Amino acid sequence: MTLTLGFHGAARTVTGSRYRLDTGGMRTVIDAGLFQGYKKLRKLNWRNVPFEADTVDQVVLTHAHIDHIGLLPRMVKNGFHGNVYTTGASIELARLLLKDSAKIHEEDAAYANKKGYSRHRPALPLYTSEDAEHAISLLKPVEYYQWLELSDNFKIRWQPAGHILGAASIEAHYQTAAKSCRVLFSGDIGRYDMPLHIDPKPRADCDVLICESTYGNREHDRSISVEDQLCEAIEGTIKLKGTVLIPAFAVGRTQQLTLILRRLMNSGKLPQVPLHLDSPMAVSATKIYGNHMDEHHLDEDVFADGREQLFPDMVTLHRTRDDSIALNNLRGPRIIISASGMLTGGRVLHHLARLVKKSKNTIIMAGYQAPGSRGRDLLEGKPTVKVHGREIPVKAEIRSLSGLSAHADRGELFKWLKSNKNKPEKVYLTHGEPESAFAFAREIQRELGWKAEVPNLDHKVKLIS
Repeated sequence: MTLTLGFHGAARTVTGSRYRLDTGGMRTVIDAGLFQGYKKLRKLNWRNVPFEADTVDQVVLTHAHIDHIGLLPRMVKNGFHGNVYTTGASIELARLLLKDSAKIHEEDAAYANKKGYSRHRPALPLYTSEDAEHAISLLKPVEYYQWLELSDNFKIRWQPAGHILGAASIEAHYQTAAKSCRVLFSGDIGRYDMPLHIDPKPRADCDVLICESTYGNREHDRSISVEDQLCEAIEGTIKLKGTVLIPAFAVGRTQQLTLILRRLMNSGKLPQVPLHLDSPMAVSATKIYGNHMDEHHLDEDVFADGREQLFPDMVTLHRTRDDSIALNNLRGPRIIISASGMLTGGRVLHHLARLVKKSKNTIIMAGYQAPGSRGRDLLEGKPTVKVHGREIPVKAEIRSLSGLSAHADRGELFKWLKSNKNKPEKVYLTHGEPESAFAFAREIQRELGWKAEVPNLDHKVKLIS
């Protein structure tokens, strides 16, 4: 009997998380994420990986972010029909995110065909809403800390990792008569002492560790609080009667931002101005957050007075397309929060195209921006931004909000690694750009004395031969 591990995503890049464990005759995929950012990465979403989707027995998911679940409908389209296991909260969020992802792919393809800017005739979506619904039907809930027996010698369980609602690290145990191996997939490790989400639980025992390295070479800036950064970025725009646009991930980031803005406005640090949450998914995600107040998910005090306490008093929730279009006719001062967080698609692009060309407006990037994304282009000071095939001049002020990331930084990753005295035989670093991953590998080897490697895409290793 053999145990083989394959790295088919998030290898020397941040997005597209996907791994495969082969245990003799069983094939398990851990995460099935979309590649995001550079076009050469996005093209990887269309490729046939080194295995056929219809040969996979099951998929297990660490959490519901699109770079960890967004390729599930594509796998279904290509023949996958097994179960998909994850926590109950992640299933609720995945339903939202997968439907939204499919809709964006369909709308982008339709818009490309209408405007004629696609090289492909006709432009096709990566997958459809029907594919997403099929993928959703395969989702099966699991409980934290409970073993899922997939065969007589292979079992898996989930442990809270902070990060977002429902997020987990995944332990996989493989046992034969002669050998055994414990493989731990970190998933995305969350922050310590942050509002909204719990701290990650201590690292589980393992022989092989696959660890994220998004911030493996840097620390989050703690010199200026997120509250002060928001005040500084927003005050000037309010005085100019401009509009602040905050592209934000609908799950986790949006809820943190609305909570902080409520506190700032209620304390008088910011004036009460209209806040528009233009994301049906973010509105629905907030309701899901309110349904999961327990020790495995959220800080209880956040929702002590009900989930509406996340919002400032002057908030408008925009669900329909017409609700979104109505924002075009509203003058500032006001704040718009809309997905996606890296400006890769969705309603936020229409707001960006309208607001970025006026100097009185401000665009606040509230999280990591992958290389090649519009958000990264704006932060790097490019004079124009391409939206729906048009190059639009950048006149608005572009600000970056640090300290709100849901990813542990270098110090917090080390805190999590050290939270268990067990020494893994090998660490593989993924979910990080090469500079970050290799720097983190060197630090792990130097500080902890552990063997650490940064695998290439589609690299395979035999854990038991």
